[in-house]
Amino acid sequence: MSAPSGPADTLLDRRYRLGPVIARGGMSTVYRGLDTRLDRSVAIKVMDPRMAGDPAFRGRFEREARLAARIDHPSVVGVHDQGRIEAADGFGEPTLFLVLELVEGGTLRDVLRSPLGLPAAMRVLEPVLAGLAQAHRLGMVHRDVKPENVLISRSGEVKVADFGLLTAAAQAGVSHAGMILGTMAYLSPEQVETGRADARSDVYAAGIMLYELLTGRPPYQADNPLSVAYRHVNDDVPPPSATVPGLPPEVDRLVARATAREPGERPADADAFLRELATVAERLGLPRVPVPRPPESPDSHDTVPATPRRVRPDSAEAGPGGTRAVTGLAPSGSAAAPATTTAAAPEGMTRSDLRTARRRSRRVFALWIAVLLVLALLVGTGAWWLGSGRWTAMPSVAGLESVRATALVAEADLTPSITERADDEVASGKVVVADPQPETRVLRGSTVTLTVSTGRPVVPEVPSGTGVAAAEDIVRRAGLAPVRSTTADAYSDTVPQGAVIRTDPAAGTSLPGGSPVTLVLSRGAEPAPAPEPTPEPEATEGPVPFVIGKDVDEATEELRSAGYSVRVKKSLPFTRRNPKVIGQDPGAGDEADPGTTITLKVL
Repeated sequence: MSAPSGPADTLLDRRYRLGPVIARGGMSTVYRGLDTRLDRSVAIKVMDPRMAGDPAFRGRFEREARLAARIDHPSVVGVHDQGRIEAADGFGEPTLFLVLELVEGGTLRDVLRSPLGLPAAMRVLEPVLAGLAQAHRLGMVHRDVKPENVLISRSGEVKVADFGLLTAAAQAGVSHAGMILGTMAYLSPEQVETGRADARSDVYAAGIMLYELLTGRPPYQADNPLSVAYRHVNDDVPPPSATVPGLPPEVDRLVARATAREPGERPADADAFLRELATVAERLGLPRVPVPRPPESPDSHDTVPATPRRVRPDSAEAGPGGTRAVTGLAPSGSAAAPATTTAAAPEGMTRSDLRTARRRSRRVFALWIAVLLVLALLVGTGAWWLGSGRWTAMPSVAGLESVRATALVAEADLTPSITERADDEVASGKVVVADPQPETRVLRGSTVTLTVSTGRPVVPEVPSGTGVAAAEDIVRRAGLAPVRSTTADAYSDTVPQGAVIRTDPAAGTSLPGGSPVTLVLSRGAEPAPAPEPTPEPEATEGPVPFVIGKDVDEATEELRSAGYSVRVKKSLPFTRRNPKVIGQDPGAGDEADPGTTITLKVL
């Protein structure tokens, strides 16, 4: 699709005068214009009448234009006005138009002839993220961040363009091959899979753009754009240092964070990405260099990119986004070249010449028909792939032998991954469960997990001397429940105290899942037995010793040693300092049992 070239000097809405075409795209054509009320140059984006004829698109277009006009930021192309073009205005069909800020310069694509270097790449991306951050704060998503939609003025200002147009087309259900092919290099995985986008989708596209600024090309390149889409969904973006050796690891990590396939692993929005970018630049001590300027050329032009389009075989040079700027234009105010011209045959042309010309025209026409058929086939294949063709259904494999289950998964264009676990009910070698569930829609080529039974759990071998925590982990991984012994602990000369001696039941015993397994712990080396006490000799009946004439203390000690009790009886009221024994009862030599009391008379 392309908007028709309206006549120069057409006055839209009795205010905006059309000038020459400055860019063409799949959904619109951009003209240089003049706001006659304010006497300022503007860019006027005229939408394709066939899109504008869709009521859903018209409603979304007008709402998105109002939202885009709310973004007041120096790094976003300003939206001044929007309106409708009637058939009477010279376009043949009614359509819609946007009045935008005119940026004198070029696009980032014009600058990307080679890698920019780390400082310049950071310098360019910073205002892009700042403009996106302002839009994200207002709840807007760009959906089409790419070098063709980043403008760089001749003074070095960086501005993001085309907010809302792709959103309006997508939400109104308008789609065509140009939109698919034009943005595929920067689409996030979730946009490829579901068509949905949020702030993190813009972060992904900005991360891809950072990779391209550093390396000079996008990470995924292929003749077939569907292959590019497949890689966005299934591959991680390679580190830029793999292409440009010497880039710091912090930059690789920043690109990896922004281009994570899972949205939740990326920075939450452009503002978060901008903060991470600033942190890396500060940590690396990067110099603040000027923004690279678009190359000057004799036919340099004012730029506002049109929305994506397919690149025709005869189109001018265009980047992966497909937007084509028109160069070598007539000066402002001159009549635009008509879309087609009818050439009169030169005088003197013969009928043979005419027949040859007609045959040549027919061949060219047939060639174009073939080209269109191939494009239609590609578009149809792309629609099938992006719709249902890239999906497959997960087969039902629970209870099957692992070899058969693996074959069924492979036949469904999926990659099986085998894990094992013990199971009481499912025989060894059969599939217990599969993830995802049967009949679930899965992207072709995805990895699915098959859990294969190893039969009932078996008590594992726990090496003697293993610590308690490690032994418990071994038992749990076998599908059993470790318990510590309270009564079965044993002495061991070889196993340290507190370590595991053995398990009960022993290793190799088959048990139901979750059964307890007792860990028998060591008490350490068994202590030596205490010596038995020497028994005292038993006293027996015998003769009483003779103690008369001995000091009373000496006699008392001798009798007590013999096992007798002693009672001292004084003969007089007073005694000597060292009294002597003068009598004993029982007498010396008498038989008396141990414990008998011997009475001693002392003087």
